[in-house]
Amino acid sequence: MNFGEALRFSLQALSANKVRTFLTALGLVIGNASVILVVTISLTSRDYILEQIRGIGSNIIWAYYDAGNRNSAAVDADFIKTGDLEAVRSQLGSRVIAATGVMKDFDRILIGGRQREVAVIGSDDQYAAVRNLIILSGRTLDAADVSKRQRVAMLTEKLAQLLFGSQSACVGQIIKLHGLQFTVIGSFKEKSESFGLSELSKESILIPITVLRYFSPVEHIDPLYIQVRRPDEVEPVTKIVREIIQRRHRPGAAYLVENLSGILDAANNIALILTMVLILVSAIALLISGIGIMNIMLVTVTERTREIGVRMAVGASRRDVLSQFLAEAILISVAGGLIGIVIGVAMPMSVEYLADIKIPIAMESVVVAFAVSFLVGLVFGILPANRASRLNPTEALRYE
Repeated sequence: MNFGEALRFSLQALSANKVRTFLTALGLVIGNASVILVVTISLTSRDYILEQIRGIGSNIIWAYYDAGNRNSAAVDADFIKTGDLEAVRSQLGSRVIAATGVMKDFDRILIGGRQREVAVIGSDDQYAAVRNLIILSGRTLDAADVSKRQRVAMLTEKLAQLLFGSQSACVGQIIKLHGLQFTVIGSFKEKSESFGLSELSKESILIPITVLRYFSPVEHIDPLYIQVRRPDEVEPVTKIVREIIQRRHRPGAAYLVENLSGILDAANNIALILTMVLILVSAIALLISGIGIMNIMLVTVTERTREIGVRMAVGASRRDVLSQFLAEAILISVAGGLIGIVIGVAMPMSVEYLADIKIPIAMESVVVAFAVSFLVGLVFGILPANRASRLNPTEALRYE
């Protein structure tokens, strides 16, 4: 008996009891759909986390002075200054895309008929690029604004809405800070929310650092941002920045220079562990399905003992019987696996179509799911098929 005949006999045998065949394959349907879905969920979660981190700036280094319990005079002298920023830019050169410094102040402005405190951020023309700001209206600060100490300002999305009703309406308006008039040149928002953990809050105003310097008694850059050109340069440049700053200040002054590489590595590791755990759970479901297939096939062999005896009596070899029952087990497993793959792929695609959310489907999970389905049928079908092929034809014919 060739493979085609074995397949035809197997299909006839399975179609004779459709409900049993479906229930046997159901475990593989659920198991394979679970494998694809858990891998998809894991990849989607990982990509979302990494996207949020990269939105803040995966190649970003930041530095600030750690004052600790030091007295005010020593602290004022040790703060990072504009000169430190210029030294970093000149010494790192093409290894960085941009470097910028931030000074922060507060002022009270009239919002909705009430005085409210807002954060006033002083920086330069490279700040928007380093912090991945999205310009919602107007323009960002440019080099001329900084060098000429122009009294211009940018508003965060929420503040522009509160003050002027919309993003576009704020451009060209006048606001007062520290008694001086500033012209609003644009509005912006963070690409990824830092939820108040950075210098930016939802109600912040960005002005040239050269102007804010006049309102502050002490020059105090906190933090100093550096955007590195290549990810593999983050760690080496972090060390160089630390050395540059420490070399320009008194011995013993403590500076923290940090980056997001550790967070990125942790996010990748968490995603990997989550994927492995979820796949392990799905593998257990597939194992249980395989045991179910083996159990049903053993029952089938018992029920069809007389049929096996008849086939052997008319010339079927033990190999023919083995091939047929093994083909039945593989057909059940692969059919259930294919249905599970279709369901596992269709659900993320449906969500992507209906909710317009990009959900990555790993083709590796589809291939692995199909391969596992085949192996489950092969491995768990061997015992029942072998048992059927070893039946004694004479005893099988007498079986009632």
